[in-house]
Amino acid sequence: MIAVYLCDDEEAVRHQLRTALEWKIFMENYDMRVVCVASTARELLDAAKNSRRNVYFLDVNLKDREWDGFTLGRELRRRDPHGTLVYITSYSDLAWKTFRYHLEAFDYIVKQGDQTGPAAARCLEAVHARLLDERSDPAEMFSLRVADETLHVPLADILFFETAPKAHHVYLHTAGSRLEFAGSLNELEKALGGRFVRIHRAYLAAWDKIEAVDRKGNLARVGGRDCLLSRRGKAELKKKLGGGP
Repeated sequence: MIAVYLCDDEEAVRHQLRTALEWKIFMENYDMRVVCVASTARELLDAAKNSRRNVYFLDVNLKDREWDGFTLGRELRRRDPHGTLVYITSYSDLAWKTFRYHLEAFDYIVKQGDQTGPAAARCLEAVHARLLDERSDPAEMFSLRVADETLHVPLADILFFETAPKAHHVYLHTAGSRLEFAGSLNELEKALGGRFVRIHRAYLAAWDKIEAVDRKGNLARVGGRDCLLSRRGKAELKKKLGGGP
């Protein structure tokens, strides 16, 4: 599920956005949910802790001494590099600032009375279409089921998979998270092709994330983490390095 966050210091705008977005999600049956409607940057940041790959509708002109929409967007981009930022403002000439802050905003909605909500709904439709395009390419996204949610993790973010203590379960490791799901390393090794290498019966590592190999200690350094390295794993790495079988 994709979480949608709103932040605007005008109550009427918050209400209009929430109503329009929730109606759009309901009517189109999107795998999305409005999880936070905040009046301040701090409220949104507290609600979005440890969240990834979300959609954020942000007011540019927050009445806050510490934050405006752009500094909030910069912090969200740091926490959620693949999140989608949409800005809402009364002043269309401020759009250039998204480039100054290197925010890669998806859209920029100008407040237009009762047309603001419908504009946000149309924007959400475009966001949803883009996310579907991204997920349709298995070389870019990895989908897994965690509890009652289907999560989509960019393959570029995955450091390695590790056999979990629970039978027929696997851990997925990224730089900032560990997710457990039902699966096997044998199946993953077949499905993910050459982007991952089996370095141990309990570890399947992203080839481009392997930083160092300790052959004597039987360890591989992957994204700053130590993983076990087997004899077969050493042979696989040797093949990758062009050293033959």
